[in-house]
Amino acid sequence: MTWETHPVTPDRFEDFADVVNPNRRADACWCLSHRLRAKDIRALGGDSREQAMLRLCERENPPGVVTYHDGVPVGWCSIGPRAEIPRLIASKLIRPVDEVPVWSIICVVVRGGHRRKGVTATMLDGAVEYAESRGAPAVEAYPVDPAGRMDTTMAFVGTRSMFEHAGFEVVGTTDAVASRMPRLIMRRTLRT
Repeated sequence: MTWETHPVTPDRFEDFADVVNPNRRADACWCLSHRLRAKDIRALGGDSREQAMLRLCERENPPGVVTYHDGVPVGWCSIGPRAEIPRLIASKLIRPVDEVPVWSIICVVVRGGHRRKGVTATMLDGAVEYAESRGAPAVEAYPVDPAGRMDTTMAFVGTRSMFEHAGFEVVGTTDAVASRMPRLIMRRTLRT
């Protein structure tokens, strides 16, 4: 059994799509909602959200990582510098806790048929390694801390325990809510 995690560069785009949108639905999220405004999507991809995401994969900092299990793409983690994620920059609900130029995890997806098999832990480790290789001083995530089961059929912000197992610590709370639960700010410091 081998695990690998790689940035979603254009040559890995089809693998990313197999995880987040295996049926290639044009109106699906394509993990753009936090990264681009509608006018930016049109500028990058015309009428195609898929093409807009492909253009993001061509940038210096690709918008996340794909995790593979025995060569099969099984997970996606949207991660990048907070300063490159417009919805976080403008957010009045998820404000920075300090001046550290963190990288932010805004979404994780595990491909159907591969859940509860260790994908998330491996994927988070790979995402943190990717951020660290690009000079990130810390990585943040904004999970919910649910009292019961969350709907995880598609995009998912994660849970407190998921990030605690990956070495993240709670550094604050947000004014945002998800699944009627307050969202946390969790951080894993990479260098000081």
